[in-house]
Amino acid sequence: MSDQPTAPDIRQELRNFIAETFLELRPDVELADEDGFLALGVIDSLGLLELVEEVRGRYGIDVEDVDITEDNFGSIAALAAYIEGKRAT
Repeated sequence: MSDQPTAPDIRQELRNFIAETFLELRPDVELADEDGFLALGVIDSLGLLELVEEVRGRYGIDVEDVDITEDNFGSIAALAAYIEGKRAT
C-alpha cells in the first residue's frame, strides 16, 4: 500500500496551503478547485514561485521550468492533475 496522498487528499492539502499562505488576508475570497489563481489575484508571480517550491518539497516532484504554466499551476484542479501525472511517471 502506498503512503502517497490520494487525489482528494492532494486537493485538500493544496486548499489548506493556499488558504494559509495566500488567502489569510483575503477572507472575502472563496476559492473553488477550478478558479484561476491569477484571474482572482490570489497568487502573483512571487506566490507562484512559492507554490512551485511547496510542490517540490511536499510531493518530491522535480518541476521543470517549462512545466510552470497556468495549465499546470493555474488552479487547485490543474495543480492536482499535474501532481498526479508527474507521480504516475
